[in-house]
Amino acid sequence: MDVPGTDGRRDGQGDRPPRVVIIGSGFAGFHTARSLARRTRGRVEIVVVSPTNYFLYLPLLPEVAGGILEPRRIAVALSDALPSCVHHAPGEVDAIDLEGREIGWLDPEGVSHRTTYDRLVLAAGSVHKVMPIPGVSENAVGFRGVPEAFYLRDHLVRQIDLAEMCDDPVEREARCTFVVVGAGYTGTEVTAQGQLFTRALARSRGLDPDDMRWVLVSRSEVLAGLDEHLSRTADAVLRRRGVEVHTHTTMEEAGDRSVRLSSGESIPTRTLLWCVGVRADPLIENLDIELDGGRVVVHETLQVPGRPELYACGDVAAVPDPSRPGEHTAMTAQHAVRQGALAGRNLAASLGYGSVRPYRHRDLGFVVDLGGFQAAAAPLHLPLSGLPAKIVTRGYHLAAMPGNRLRTAVDWALEAVQPRQSAQLGLVRSPAIPLDTASPEVPQHHLGFPHASAES
Repeated sequence: MDVPGTDGRRDGQGDRPPRVVIIGSGFAGFHTARSLARRTRGRVEIVVVSPTNYFLYLPLLPEVAGGILEPRRIAVALSDALPSCVHHAPGEVDAIDLEGREIGWLDPEGVSHRTTYDRLVLAAGSVHKVMPIPGVSENAVGFRGVPEAFYLRDHLVRQIDLAEMCDDPVEREARCTFVVVGAGYTGTEVTAQGQLFTRALARSRGLDPDDMRWVLVSRSEVLAGLDEHLSRTADAVLRRRGVEVHTHTTMEEAGDRSVRLSSGESIPTRTLLWCVGVRADPLIENLDIELDGGRVVVHETLQVPGRPELYACGDVAAVPDPSRPGEHTAMTAQHAVRQGALAGRNLAASLGYGSVRPYRHRDLGFVVDLGGFQAAAAPLHLPLSGLPAKIVTRGYHLAAMPGNRLRTAVDWALEAVQPRQSAQLGLVRSPAIPLDTASPEVPQHHLGFPHASAES
């Protein structure tokens, strides 16, 4: 057991300070730890349990897959970004005893650990939401973390390399066809970045960039539910670049060599990316607490009803949305950041530091990076597109990142004046990574990377 002070006492009894355990190091968990540490000034022991020792800035993950950013730019080490009173326990939580106020986890080397807590924060984030479509789990690749971004980048390079050497025009066409299902944030940005990346790869290999076929499939409009300006701009930019956008369409079957759409069209491809959506981490499903739509029901203070020592925030929490009575906040990074900060504040208040506040938020608008000099933004509902939107988008991301800002900005500057690197790093060991429905990352044995989490 490598978490200090595990003696079973609660609420700071004896000679140890109160212990707060946070499950998850994504947007909600990270900002909970930072807010709590700042408000209690080291007088509370904070333990963050997560498989990775970094905070992953998920919005820039498509730029990793597109060969623009190095993965370490968006993976900020917890030890660098959080105070020394925050201890990281690497591992996957496999047991939560609410009555005994104890949790257990399995570390990366298979060793079990347990610790008691005075307060517990559920911030485990979300996992892939998979529909009961034949072949999806076996043939689609998800997109929730660094290993998957690594895989996709290597996979795209490999397909273009194989297409260059292929004598069969039918096979070459399939290798140069890329299907993305889901036109939310992830699907839209991955399509935009991936299309530009494969066109650049094609030019460097002597292939025709116009032969790179990208197909975006969505049961609704592009970026449905967001500002209409963002949706309209993203749709127009993708279509203008030659992306085949199939709205109000679903995928009916996924094979290892083709996919079939609800329109009846069969598309030969070796690349199927699943970006349909997410659901709350199943870790919470067997707890004796109320769930709504698979998310933990909480008060507006983020406390779980009937359990004042238990808090939940981010994607796992059904937080009342004050701007939409009767509705819950959406599963977005903006909400996760704000809820994490509030959870830290209210946790501190429950331990005698400060006062409790309810969750309130103001919509600051959204940004969508479409690659190149294209973006769509609506800061404070002011519609922007093109270069102005690109500047706002990158400025927003730099401001939101808790570290690595200079390195990220340097990578962006180099991308503007130099061709993207196209070396395949040898990380692809199988034809595809099966879509993991129980965890936000790919299985360890496919990549040789440690199992990682991407809580939001």
